Amino acid sequence: MNFDVISLFPAMFSSPIGESILGKALERGLISFEAHNLRDWATGRHQVTDDAPYGGGNGMLLKPEPVFAAVEEIRSRRPASKVVMLTPQGKRFDQREASELASCDGLIFLCGRYEGFDERIRQNLVDLEYSIGDYVLTGGELGAMVMIDAVSRLLPGVLGGRDSACADSFSDGLLEHPHYTRPAEFRGMSVPEILLSGDHGRIARWRREQQLERTLARRPDLLDSAPLSDEDRRFLDGLKQSGGASRL
Repeated sequence: MNFDVISLFPAMFSSPIGESILGKALERGLISFEAHNLRDWATGRHQVTDDAPYGGGNGMLLKPEPVFAAVEEIRSRRPASKVVMLTPQGKRFDQREASELASCDGLIFLCGRYEGFDERIRQNLVDLEYSIGDYVLTGGELGAMVMIDAVSRLLPGVLGGRDSACADSFSDGLLEHPHYTRPAEFRGMSVPEILLSGDHGRIARWRREQQLERTLARRPDLLDSAPLSDEDRRFLDGLKQSGGASRL
């Protein structure tokens, strides 16, 4: 997977992309990443990339000329890459979207600044528009970092274990179950006995029930679209009748 980012502040990406899991994925050639400075495609001595909006209003807009030039040059080398605009108006990015993007050959992220982009950029260059949440950031760089991380960890080999990402929160439509490790006793707090039983069938069911209970308590909206079995639904009905999820 090739990741390209077009930004006025490309240095913001050097540490987040070069460390930890993503850094190892880069070293192993599982992903490639390049941050491009938009000013490299701006003309004139001052390399201006923004201008005031027609019709008046606050703020400045990123001009079409340097953005078109940047995208067209990068796409000449990576014709299969999708162009992603980070914008508050975009589709809400979630785990399902991350899974779909993980099948792409490459992604080119446009990181906005100021009041955003000239509309002709959106209409003629962009394949996908995403927002990482209902709030406004000073630029699209942080959103691009979030999306690159979420997509990269779904690529084969990035997390090491083949099934490492399969049990993550949201992967099956539910929040993740709680986890415990050694010691079994810590300051009077014990690991649930079932996890020490060695009975993998009971452990699997306990984990599923914990997922259901936690999701009902914290994100009940997810249950509307999660794939649930009849056994899951009976367990949830019992929780709702007893009010058991309210304590989480």
